[in-house]
Amino acid sequence: MNGIKKVLITGGAGYVGSVLVPKLLQAGYQVLVYDLFIYGDGVFDGVRNHPALSFIKADIRDVDQLDQSLRGVDAVIHLACISNDPSYELNPTLSKSINYDAFRPMVRLAKKHRVKRFVYASSSSVYGIKDDPEVTEDLALEPLTDYSKFKALCEQILLEEATDDFTSLVLRPATVCGYSPRLRLDLTVNILTNFAFNKGEIQVFGGAQKRPNIHIQDMAELYIEALRWSHEKIHKKIYNAGYENHTVEQLAETVRAEVGPHVQIRHVPTNDNRSYHVSSAKISRELGFVPQRTIREAVRELKEKFDEGKIPDSFSDSRYFNIKRMQEIHLQ
Repeated sequence: MNGIKKVLITGGAGYVGSVLVPKLLQAGYQVLVYDLFIYGDGVFDGVRNHPALSFIKADIRDVDQLDQSLRGVDAVIHLACISNDPSYELNPTLSKSINYDAFRPMVRLAKKHRVKRFVYASSSSVYGIKDDPEVTEDLALEPLTDYSKFKALCEQILLEEATDDFTSLVLRPATVCGYSPRLRLDLTVNILTNFAFNKGEIQVFGGAQKRPNIHIQDMAELYIEALRWSHEKIHKKIYNAGYENHTVEQLAETVRAEVGPHVQIRHVPTNDNRSYHVSSAKISRELGFVPQRTIREAVRELKEKFDEGKIPDSFSDSRYFNIKRMQEIHLQ
């Protein structure tokens, strides 16, 4: 395990973290979840009493708490952030303080405590809009929003701070989709599935825009692999992580194929023609990582959970929506 036994996950009780944590425990790691738990702590009911799992309810801007928490930690997987553009724009000052201002101090504290490995969850939105048929890691970054801009700047900070005994890896995930104990219903595939199942109708704004997605189980497994690969393979590297690039129209058709032919697809004109077509060839070629699950499987699993009544109040409950919950609790 490259000497990695104890892993601290910032934002570990979030959408991806709540799928990742049980997998890490199963893989034999000690796991420390560092999170504000603003979506509740019920996401870990299945593993709560696991002897290798511990929790710290704290803010990543709390330098003293972070300093204390990083003692004895071998690796950090940094997931905590105000996710996506709309959530970021809700309170740009707050978002910058969490997504950017807190980053270098955290990286330096990790180095102070001799953390061996730091894995940073960036975003494929750092590229902006490209006309290139395949958006690869060597293309210039042209972030269109503050959310994307600060993701890109944090990548730069991590690579600046990287040393031979501090393995630093940047991952640029596509949009994640599929079921999680801390489910988000404000992401493209999940939104479409919620509307198809519960309303029998999907609204497609435009339709020709491409949206890269990745199944949440694959994304969680990628983070585990990131702890296993040798220093030489991943140090100071940047990788896109996605599955196939589908148009929004194709995603809607995929959802209808899984939920049922009764689902109506209604087209709505849009001025938002952002189209992303991210290539994940490099991570496949250099590290052998290839997602194993289709977007259709993500839809199928969500449908099963809806069928089982595991996703109640899917339009009104704020725990499924980052913006609603942030507004509700007045996060500062």
